Amino acid sequence: MVKSFFILLIISLLFSRKSSCQNFHLKVSGNSEYETQIIDSLNYLKIHIDLNSIKLEVDAVQKALYKKGYIENKLTPIKKTNDSTFIAQFHLKNKFNTIYIYYNKNSISTDVLNIISKDVFEDYFIVKLSKTESALNFINSKISNLGFPFSKLRLSNIEVTKNQTLTAKLIIESNTRKRNISNIIIKGYEKFPRSYLKHYLKIKPNQSFNLKTIKQKTEQLNDLKFANQIKAPEVLFSKDSTSLYLYLEKAKSNSFDGFLGFGTNEETNNLEFDGYLNLNLTNNLNFGETFRLLYKSDENDQKTFDTNLTLPYIFKSPIGVDLQLRIFKRDSSFTTVNQSVKLHHQINSKHKIYAGLTNLESNNLLTENTISNNIADYKTSYYSFAYEFLKPQSYNYLFPINSKFYFETNFGKRKLINESQKQSQFTIDAFKNFNLNLKNNIYIRLNSSILISDTYLENELFRFGGINSIRGFEENSLLASAFGIINSEYRFQLTNSVYIHSITDVAYFENKILNTKEKLFGYGFGFGILTKAGLLKFNYANGKIENQKFKLSNFKIHLSITTDF
Repeated sequence: MVKSFFILLIISLLFSRKSSCQNFHLKVSGNSEYETQIIDSLNYLKIHIDLNSIKLEVDAVQKALYKKGYIENKLTPIKKTNDSTFIAQFHLKNKFNTIYIYYNKNSISTDVLNIISKDVFEDYFIVKLSKTESALNFINSKISNLGFPFSKLRLSNIEVTKNQTLTAKLIIESNTRKRNISNIIIKGYEKFPRSYLKHYLKIKPNQSFNLKTIKQKTEQLNDLKFANQIKAPEVLFSKDSTSLYLYLEKAKSNSFDGFLGFGTNEETNNLEFDGYLNLNLTNNLNFGETFRLLYKSDENDQKTFDTNLTLPYIFKSPIGVDLQLRIFKRDSSFTTVNQSVKLHHQINSKHKIYAGLTNLESNNLLTENTISNNIADYKTSYYSFAYEFLKPQSYNYLFPINSKFYFETNFGKRKLINESQKQSQFTIDAFKNFNLNLKNNIYIRLNSSILISDTYLENELFRFGGINSIRGFEENSLLASAFGIINSEYRFQLTNSVYIHSITDVAYFENKILNTKEKLFGYGFGFGILTKAGLLKFNYANGKIENQKFKLSNFKIHLSITTDF
């Protein structure tokens, strides 16, 4: 009984206290009905809990009127009409739409002023009064970019002239000398290749200090495979120096990739296997270098050995070198050796251009060394030019690259016995991930090459087919003088480490030797799983030629795994 009494007492006290709280009402009006409408458009807060809240709201209304151009507005003392209602009245007076700001032409460039104003003169410029604050912030940011991070702006001598024009003087205060980056200190990954700071990020000593620009540039570090930024850059200002601190860590950038494929031979009905090994080593010498080794052996008794070495920023210059050696052998028919050297220039983190030389040499291994077999000894030399665009999305571990575009041209001559013939090659390899949302995306890839020549040899034709071109066909089983492939997948991420996808591939190719033109189709499905060992991929695809029925016996299963270490 006593317990119930105390509960009732507490409840009554709470409700009585709540009922004693009083809301205050604020009404703000103008000197006329028109002025009141202008004030009402500000949507000020009308209900308050105390007098202090009312005073703060009235101050906010007056500041809003200043920004609208009513800089001469006058507030009469707040009146209390009854116990809960307060009235504040403004006389707005004249409205000023623009302001004439006088400046010192030695302190700021007119190029900057032309961005914020259409009316810039020798000693003054005109801006809308409502945009004055944003204009001053813009000017201040431009001055800061020039190496004056502590600069301040203010308007002085604000007055109304006889012509009812609002004028002011722009005062720029900078108590320090111009700031340049004195030195760059790297924490965490001290052996980070310094050439990447100068040529990749475009950050170097004696450069004008601008922290905002530096932060934008250092975000590009996450696009590198071998380094990550673990903390935003910091700056230490001293009397005579400006030190920039970057916080980096070395990332796992080596990868081992391989796949196992098997399918049914149409002639023997036996199960046949094929596969490849792909090793990529990146930045093991802390130079930013990349070494790739590929060895492939497929079911058509074809063997490929391919090595690539990329050396960026040689001798601390903006130029890098790409070296390639590729050896291809098809059973006992022929071998082809491809050697190339290219110079590249990394324009920025996404764009790169190439120029170089490519030499091909092929040897006929057949006992009857005749051209009638469409296989012969030849040598070809090309001048090569290429462009590459690469846009990463490092936040997505399953699909770390959002889009890629690579275009290469080759112009040269082929020497066959005592005959010389002009040739040219064009190659496009591009893909794009269209991210519909966090779980759904569409992948589309275009891969196309064409060889332009008066005559063709079998051992110089393009070889395609398999997991990296059109799926559902044997590896490198198709020969073409020109081909185009469109790969498409609809991908659905079940989790951050598991996804499933469809396979829809379409291809067209021409073979000038056989005078054939064919359309190919590949359909299927697959999935990918990000495991501790790496990314495991499974593809099931069935390929067919146009006007040919699908056969279940033509299916191809491809397994691959990519491991980072």
